[in-house]
Amino acid sequence: MEHNKDILQTKVGVLGGGQLGKMLALAAGNWHLPIYFLDESRDFPAGPFATGFTEGSFKNYDDVYNFGKQVDILTIEIEHVNTDALLQLEKEGKKIFPQPSALNIIKDKGLQKQFYKQHQLPTSDFQFFDSGEAIKNAITAGQLQFPFVQKSRTAGYDGRGVAIIRSEADLQNKLLPEASVIEALVGIQKELAVIVARNEHGEVAAFPTVEMDFNPEANLVEWLVCPADVDPKIEQEAEDLAKRVIEAYGICGLLAVELFLTKDNQLLINEVAPRPHNSGHHTIDSCFTSQFEQHLRGILNLPLGSTKMKSPSVMVNLLGAEGFSGPAFYDGLEDCLEIEGVKIHLYGKANTKPFRKMGHVTVLAERMEQAKQKG
Repeated sequence: MEHNKDILQTKVGVLGGGQLGKMLALAAGNWHLPIYFLDESRDFPAGPFATGFTEGSFKNYDDVYNFGKQVDILTIEIEHVNTDALLQLEKEGKKIFPQPSALNIIKDKGLQKQFYKQHQLPTSDFQFFDSGEAIKNAITAGQLQFPFVQKSRTAGYDGRGVAIIRSEADLQNKLLPEASVIEALVGIQKELAVIVARNEHGEVAAFPTVEMDFNPEANLVEWLVCPADVDPKIEQEAEDLAKRVIEAYGICGLLAVELFLTKDNQLLINEVAPRPHNSGHHTIDSCFTSQFEQHLRGILNLPLGSTKMKSPSVMVNLLGAEGFSGPAFYDGLEDCLEIEGVKIHLYGKANTKPFRKMGHVTVLAERMEQAKQKG
């Protein structure tokens, strides 16, 4: 019992103080676990729920290094952090999860794709280009054909840094100028995701597979359903594949594995995120263990929690209305609260803008059909 008391006195540091940080802090609060954040403003969503908040940049070497020295374990809520500082802290004996070496691979989509190829993990065919101009030249030379998917190698997030190029017009209007991964445009039946967790003991646990539906304009998850409407064999294959991926990376904590189910029922890895993820928000209300608690269990080397569902669920992202930027206003809140099984999670962002993630709603019901109707 004394050992557990010491673990729950561990100072957990988080790079990033957005909505994922807020929900991590809420999970930590159940155990009275001290949790600290580094981000630009304590007015960010995690601020009011943090044990301590340091204002600074998670992209700045000195800010990350100095922050890391003050905590016992360091983790992230966003990939695009200063890994040079993390590598130095790791050399000095600091525990950092996900490990900086894995983070350096994951935050470069090109290195991610190479990693899957090297580890015989299924993913779509790909090529690398240094610029938008190089892509245009390849098309002119007949070395690349429409259609294809362009992904910025770095800094893509929340739908940014991805373009589907189907025609010459798209080439002029949508093509990204930076170094990119070009992927084959796969014939997709469904987009799936599995949240998987691992601790230092090597224990691995996967949450049930979810099915995602994207807003085509913003390229953001608009809603998801759990369990996914797939054959049980596909469900098992997806969970097994996610476990293989987290073990290949050797990551402790969470890994969100986004998958394509092709029209011939093959699973391909799209990309991963080594942190709590939008596709796991429903677990707060619908599973025995939330993804946020599971992440804490993983990085603290505690036994992983049960990933069983309590009930089917539909999760809807609350996105900023198109054509409006300014102070946030939530319309229809009382109407939603009258519906049984509706769980509203607002992130506390003072201002909204088109497609900005402002919150999410999880709808619970005994049967999926009921949850979908309420959603």
